[in-house]
Amino acid sequence: MSDERVLVERRGHVLLIGLNRPDKRNAADLAMLHGLAHAYTLLHTDTSLRVGVVHAIGAHFSAGLDLTDIGPSLAAGNLELLPPGTIDPWGVTTEPVAKPVVAAVQGTCLTMGVELALAADVVVAAAGARFAQLEVARGIMAFGGATLRLPRLGWGDGMRWLLTGDFFDASEAHRIGLVQEIVPDGTQLDAALALAERIAAQAPLAVQASLANARLALTDPRAAADRLHPVVAMLARTSDARRAAAGYLHDAPVTFEGR
Repeated sequence: MSDERVLVERRGHVLLIGLNRPDKRNAADLAMLHGLAHAYTLLHTDTSLRVGVVHAIGAHFSAGLDLTDIGPSLAAGNLELLPPGTIDPWGVTTEPVAKPVVAAVQGTCLTMGVELALAADVVVAAAGARFAQLEVARGIMAFGGATLRLPRLGWGDGMRWLLTGDFFDASEAHRIGLVQEIVPDGTQLDAALALAERIAAQAPLAVQASLANARLALTDPRAAADRLHPVVAMLARTSDARRAAAGYLHDAPVTFEGR
């Protein structure tokens, strides 16, 4: 399943989602935004899919929004970022995708590209990657989640980059927690895919429950704590949990089925 702007490929339980506009440094026009929404909706709804890997074709992850294409609608206030009934890849205007997402970043990563990484759960960056949240230098403000998520990494660090529009490198992105792993240039997708496959090998209901509870804890720690025991009890009744217990006793590997 693919279109001109976003390539979608299944690899077992992993869905690869590729930004595919390399001649424009993967700047996002409306077609790409809609393609991403459809891809994330597929990941969200298809029970055979357990993890997403968002990556980019070419030398750069994304030059951000293509303001030539999107700017007039943005200024008019009538920009339809999402097709009806789809999941927001940035998790701002709809519920977030229910499955984990690993991002593989290389080259230039600007504005909505940074925000796509911020919305992911784990980020792998090529050593030469460069980042910037440039909106203030363009007379607008970030609206894909940077104002919500950068401060969680540390107020001073978030404001340093959000309010200046300055570029920063992969080492700084790792220091502030935007990036979890730095790898040699050209290996970022393989590293992200290996991590995604490791996640996909775990019990999917347990992975999704862990992700949901951790997200809830960011905004309502008490509610997250209150849900711990009921959710664990539910998970303990699943076939996967029973089979995992039996496998542990017999030192045998378990292939999880998500039920």
